[in-house]
Amino acid sequence: MVKTESTMLALGSTAPDFSLPNVDGQMVSLRDFDSTSALVVMFICNHCPYVKHVADQLALLGRDCMAKNVGIVAISSNDVANYPADSPEQMVREAEERGYAFPYLYDEDQSVAHAYHAACTPDFFVFDAERKLTYRGQLDDSRPESGIPVTGADLRAAIDATLAGAPVNENQKPSLGCNIKWIEGREPAYFPPSGS
Repeated sequence: MVKTESTMLALGSTAPDFSLPNVDGQMVSLRDFDSTSALVVMFICNHCPYVKHVADQLALLGRDCMAKNVGIVAISSNDVANYPADSPEQMVREAEERGYAFPYLYDEDQSVAHAYHAACTPDFFVFDAERKLTYRGQLDDSRPESGIPVTGADLRAAIDATLAGAPVNENQKPSLGCNIKWIEGREPAYFPPSGS
C-alpha cells in the first residue's frame, strides 16, 4: 500500500464527461445528473482500508445528498486483474452490504480516473450546478486508527456552501488513501513514481 494524496485538480475545472456501467448493469453518464443542484464524484474501491474506514459515512452521505438534490456517484478504477477484490462482481456485493444508494461505477480502462486526475481511494470532487469544481480533497480529518470520528465534515461543508452559492473555503486538505491500482503502462503522468 502506497499512501497517496489527492492531486488537487484546479478549482473551477469543468467536470469531465463519463459513461460507465453501474453495479445494476445500467450505464450511468454525467448528463444523468443534469437536474441536480450539485454533484459529488468520488473514487473508491472495495479493499482499501481508507475506504473501509469511511464506508458507513459514505452510505449516509449518499442518502443525505439525494435528499438535497445533490447528485452523487462513486467510481472504482482499480486494476481488477491484480486486485480481484475490486472486481465488478465484488462491487455489487459491496454496494449491497454497505447500503450504497448511489451509483457505483466501474472504470475498466481507467480513462475516467485519468480525466479527473484521481490519485487515491477515497478521492472526492464537488461540482456546482454548472459543473465547475468547487472542492477537491478529504472527507474529513479522520484516518484509520487515528481515533478521530468519521463525520464527513470537510466534504459536507463544501457541499452546503456550493448549494448556497457561497464561496467554498479554498484551504482544502488533500484526501489521503491507497493509490489507485493502475494497469501496467496506464499510470498517468500526474501520478508519482512507485514507492514515492
